[in-house]
Amino acid sequence: MVQGVKNFSLGKNVDIGAFTYINASHNVILEDDVQIGSHCSIYSESTIDGAVGEVIIKKEARIGSHSTIMPGVTVGVGAVVGAHSFVKNNIPAHSLAVGVPAKVVKKII
Repeated sequence: MVQGVKNFSLGKNVDIGAFTYINASHNVILEDDVQIGSHCSIYSESTIDGAVGEVIIKKEARIGSHSTIMPGVTVGVGAVVGAHSFVKNNIPAHSLAVGVPAKVVKKII
């Protein structure tokens, strides 16, 4: 489900799992070849603290199931976010990030 679809940009060959929610009221960009697992939440606006910001998932990035991406976050090219992670900060390109909050645990070649 996408809320704010006019501010949603979808690249080529993007795979979004079932039951994923995307709040694009302040822009969400999913670049080419992105994979998003089921039951994920991507927020460009938070109803808890009022934070807003564009979310960008760069090409070939993968988001594990049941993960949450908060406003203003960029997930870099080829980065991987492990399942059940809470992402409130940017994830660098070619990195593996896991946990609550998500932290980079290693670089991916």
